[in-house]
This record gives sequence, structure tokens and C-alpha cells, in this order.
Amino acid sequence: MRIAILAMPGVQMLDVAGPMDVFSEANKLINGRSGYELSVVGCNSEPVVASNGGRLLPDLTIREPLDGFDTLIIAGSPSVQDFEADLALIEWVRSESAHVRRLASICTGAFLLGSAGLLNGRRATTHWNSTTRLRKMFPAIDVQPNTIFIKDGTVYTSAGVTASMDLALALVEEDFGRGVALRVAKELILFLQRPGGQSQFSVHLEAQVSELGPIRDVIQWIAENIADDLTVATLASRLGMSARNFARTFKRETGMTPGDYVDAVRVDTARRMLEEGDVPLKRVAALCGFNDQSAFRRAFIRRINVTPVEYRSRFRRGAKHAPKEIAAALGA
Repeated sequence: MRIAILAMPGVQMLDVAGPMDVFSEANKLINGRSGYELSVVGCNSEPVVASNGGRLLPDLTIREPLDGFDTLIIAGSPSVQDFEADLALIEWVRSESAHVRRLASICTGAFLLGSAGLLNGRRATTHWNSTTRLRKMFPAIDVQPNTIFIKDGTVYTSAGVTASMDLALALVEEDFGRGVALRVAKELILFLQRPGGQSQFSVHLEAQVSELGPIRDVIQWIAENIADDLTVATLASRLGMSARNFARTFKRETGMTPGDYVDAVRVDTARRMLEEGDVPLKRVAALCGFNDQSAFRRAFIRRINVTPVEYRSRFRRGAKHAPKEIAAALGA
């Protein structure tokens, strides 16, 4: 099964090396079945200099067709904007996508798929810090800013860096079954598997890095008063705006509704508390502004796709929950 990974100059090295290690490990485990044959595709035959200074020697260039390849993966790059208008590169992506069974992008590689029109009408994701730009550039894409990876038909898109390995594991599971993917994950000390819809955890921070004027001040106030009344009416009153005008302005400036943003901040605050200590869940819920533990649980599942108890059992530093304790808490 031949897989081509497009690596443009300035590529994020782990976007290439991570999936290659996953596929390579799978090859060791499939017991003689035809495995993966991996090729790096460059814009030319020169070594590809990655963003960390490392070098990749391409096996193919975009002057060559992907005859006989099963999957094309577009790796991301902090310099992706330098290539979004490269007509030769975009045309190659568009043309070769018709020759493969499966198409995928990692991190900002989604911008090349978007430029080629290959994500129009599809759900897609990218690194949390680039979702707003992806949405603005390509309004025909249903951008999902809160996910690790998304499969829409035969097209996959993923979040940044380590999400490339989540995506690769999903492809291995699709090709050879969950047993092989699980063994690969264990060998590489990976968590199998963060659900495709699991939150990137810090998606709401995307709003904080923008120059938002008065909205930025409200965002800062939300972070410092997470347990308070954070309704639209309350937030709007801080700026002397009507609730309707505030909600419209907030959505325009951040790409999120005020309610979604507050929900995301509260869940992210709770996530850090679950990772770093033993505060009872009821207390975590109260400190983060949730009315009760049930509302906390629903919000956490909606954002993270796991329960607070499951999250703590997986990610709290040094945590070792007994099965009985987990079962009891889940049933509570």
C-alpha cells in the first residue's frame, strides 16, 4: 500500500516523521501481509529543509504523477502561506487527488487542500491557531475547530503536530484493524485512541491571540472571573452594549459565540484542574462556573468527548485509579 507524503519547504518535521513511524511500526506487525511503502514528495529534487532545520531527501517531486499510490498526505508547515498561491503545487495536489483512494492533510496542510477546492462542502479541521483563517479563506468548508482529526468520506484532515500520529493510527486501524493499531500505539507509547472528535483542548485560546480591542478586554475578564455570571447580558453590560450587538460583535471578532467561548474556557480550566490535582469533581464544577455536576459532565463530553472522570484517570499526573473507583464515579 503506497503512501505519499508531500513535504513543502519549512515543513513541520513531526508531520512527516510521526506518521512514517506509525506506518513503519505497523509494517512490523502485519505478519507477511502487504504493508506500507512510504515516499516523501518534494517540490523539487533538492533536500527539503524542515522548520527545525532538519533535512528530508524526497523520493519523488511534484513533476511526477502518483501512479499506483493509495494515499496522499499533505504535511503542514508554519510557512504554508508561501505556497497557497503556488499554482503548480496546487494543480498537482488537485490532479493527484483524483488518482488516490484516500486523501489527508496534517495541520496547515489543509490550506493546500482548500486552495485546490478539495474541501468544499466537507467538514475539516486544522491546528487550533489556524481555524479562523481557514474559515475566512474558504467559506465553503465546514471548519470544525475543536477536533483532533475528521474523516469526511475519503478525505481526512487533522489538527497540529502530534495529531498526525492520531490520524496515522486511524488509517492503520482502517487498513489492518484495531488490533494492529493498538499494538502500534503501545509500541510507540501513544494513547489509542483519542477520538477523532476529541477537543484540541486549547481551542479557545485562538481568540486570545488576536487584536480584539474591547472584546479582548472581555476575554481577559472572563478568564479571571470564570465562576461568575457570564451570560451575554452580563458581558455586554461591561462594554455598554446591547446583548444583541455584543453577541454579533463577539462572533465576528472571535469566530465563536459568547456562550461557546465561555463554555470552552470553563472546560479548559476544569481540564487543567483535573490534570494537576485531586479536587473533587463537584468542587471543580463549582469553581469553573457550572451550575451542577451534571452540567459540568455534559459540557466536558461535548467539548472533550470523554467524561471528567475518564479524563482525570488518563491525564492526571501520577494518577492510578482503581477500576472500582472509576466504575463507581462513572455511575454516579
